[in-house]
Amino acid sequence: MTPALLTALGIASSSATLPVTEECVKTQGIPKRIYSFVLPLGATISMDGTALYEAVAAIFIAQIVGVPLNAVQLLVIALTSTLASIGAAGIPEAGLVTIVIVLTAVGLPVDDSIGLLLSIDWFLDRLRTATNVYGDTVAAAIVSKLTGAESLDIKTFASAHEMAETY
Repeated sequence: MTPALLTALGIASSSATLPVTEECVKTQGIPKRIYSFVLPLGATISMDGTALYEAVAAIFIAQIVGVPLNAVQLLVIALTSTLASIGAAGIPEAGLVTIVIVLTAVGLPVDDSIGLLLSIDWFLDRLRTATNVYGDTVAAAIVSKLTGAESLDIKTFASAHEMAETY
């Protein structure tokens, strides 16, 4: 899993990391019929890191501009960040485009807020991409295990999880 995660950190694109990710899960014994479906699907719609980032960024911006958020607004942030992340492209900086949807949904300022996020987003985007790639590989492992694939080496995914925790 190390090559896939390092590639994700280096290029910040789930879609561009896909060939490396496929090679990594193939060496772990996940059948091609599973990873060839799960990984592209995950690279397209499973943007876990982006959803987390957008929710945290919206709350951060609300605190910076001094806008208190009530429970309904927090629920709207959670919902819109999840839905917007599903629609996000697997390319670098896609989260900056979809964060506009989240900020607008709760009435937070967009113009000044994007400037605050832009200065650190290049780095955070790499971490989000690594989170997304790791989540896709875990999903492939789970599907493989649930479908009865016999050659799955769970210990390797445990070591990948330990490596991911160090970042």
